[in-house]
Amino acid sequence: MLPIKVLFLCTANSCRSQMAEGLLRHRSRGTLEVASAGIHPKTIHPDAIRCMAEIGIDISAQQAKSLDLFLGEHLDYVITVCDRARDACPVFPGAAESLHWSIPDPALAQGTQEERMRVFRQVREELRDRIEELLRRILDRLLERIARSSGLGGAASLPG
Repeated sequence: MLPIKVLFLCTANSCRSQMAEGLLRHRSRGTLEVASAGIHPKTIHPDAIRCMAEIGIDISAQQAKSLDLFLGEHLDYVITVCDRARDACPVFPGAAESLHWSIPDPALAQGTQEERMRVFRQVREELRDRIEELLRRILDRLLERIARSSGLGGAASLPG
């Protein structure tokens, strides 16, 4: 079976998509090929790096990348994490499945450092919840493929 490829897209590839990339790579223990990109990439927001470090995930080596790098590449899942990215890229060529998660941009947060970090944490937790759902979806699809390829087709039971 080929590796499953997931791409997260947002406008700047500086916060949400970077956090999602780090979370999914961590949760999948490196078994999925995970990347993120932006329509107009900027540098990674330092608060995104800080927020992820709080839960033991280091995204400081990740780089902001242009969406153009992934055009024409086969991807199993393309997930837009902001409305602007979805509007700019409603259909992604080469994507087996496109999903949209409308997640607020933490880079727009105002206030003290602690108030801004609270917004980043909320976004991180929403991404974490959605990534858990995505992993369940991926597992279900893999189990379906295995069942079809082995001729099981339905529920199988282990010998008693």
